[in-house]
Amino acid sequence: MESHTIQFHQRRPSAPSIADATVAPIVGSRVELQLLTTLRCNLKCTYCSIAEGDVRDSQGDVTYSFDELERFVDTHLKGYDVYVTFYGGEPTLNLDFMTAVMQRFPLFRYQLQTNGTLLDDVPEAILARLSNILVSIDGGERITDGYRGRGIYRQVLKNVDKIRDKLAGTLTARVTWSDAGTTFEELDALAGSFDYVYFQFVAGKAYEPESMAVRREVLRRLIERFFAGDAALYPVIPLMGVVRNKLFPERAKELYAGMTQCRVSTHILNVMPDGKIYPCPDMMHLPEMLQGDLRENWLSRSPLQPHPAMPCESCEAFDFCRRNCMKNLYLAYVKGQEEYRINVTDPICDLIRFIGQEVDRYDLNGWYGALALPAQKELRDAEVYEYVEIMP
Repeated sequence: MESHTIQFHQRRPSAPSIADATVAPIVGSRVELQLLTTLRCNLKCTYCSIAEGDVRDSQGDVTYSFDELERFVDTHLKGYDVYVTFYGGEPTLNLDFMTAVMQRFPLFRYQLQTNGTLLDDVPEAILARLSNILVSIDGGERITDGYRGRGIYRQVLKNVDKIRDKLAGTLTARVTWSDAGTTFEELDALAGSFDYVYFQFVAGKAYEPESMAVRREVLRRLIERFFAGDAALYPVIPLMGVVRNKLFPERAKELYAGMTQCRVSTHILNVMPDGKIYPCPDMMHLPEMLQGDLRENWLSRSPLQPHPAMPCESCEAFDFCRRNCMKNLYLAYVKGQEEYRINVTDPICDLIRFIGQEVDRYDLNGWYGALALPAQKELRDAEVYEYVEIMP
């Protein structure tokens, strides 16, 4: 196997902090073990967050052994409900590893996050074991191809159609909402092609005043569409999550210890091909984010924790948002990156507040009461909430 490493990843911190020593590394009963099968990728998407710090392509395939993986699981994950997300790079470039993990750990649940271009090569035995597939797509054809390469949009949708009948779980369109030109119609079309649509506001300079106005209008139309039906849910996960949290605030807290909806403070472990473990897949280039090592068999608490410098508790959205993206909050308020706060974190928080305000314009109790019972159950307890962030 290939073995390429970044030199600053090689040392374990000299000693865990007091917080690490006194608080369990995993909060709650669930663990998301996000295994990066490789850092190689067959695309070069222009906004790729894993390219930060030259992480992308810095390592090849997994270099730790399955015995080392099993020892780590037995030591740190015993008694937890474990679900594995295969991640990358492009995880389907290492299908042998995915197959072997599934065979070694038959009790785990499995998810795949992929760019979708190689989905038609994934064996049926893997597809039959996947609870969810997150397929990265950026909206419509023009925008997706602009970020990912000519013809990618049609290739991905073609592959989705090919595997749909072979998949036991759900298909989720994972949209990084980078372009202000993304329309309601494009997102609505994805809601018809996938079981769910999840959109995430891009962590980049994309929030000029005109862009914010356009995004608000798209959000307004999505929310209007969400409340238009009473038979089936409009399957847009961030809207489902916001409405669920407003109707049933205990659901916003019980699975995440009331800390964050993005899981990096509580129960997600991103394992690099060399075995180093980080809480956030966008921050694996930062040495201070190292929280464990699979090969050395140690694990400490996530360093991405709520901090007094974060203004979340005083925000009107706090009860349903529960802090959202900890990377954005950490860089803006803990590290004090003023430009990042002004251009990224604060505008995204404004959009989330806007979603909450628009949702509050509707009679949530009356709408929920009129929903068909299956739709009520899906809104409250959809399994897909466990596999994705439910905030944008």
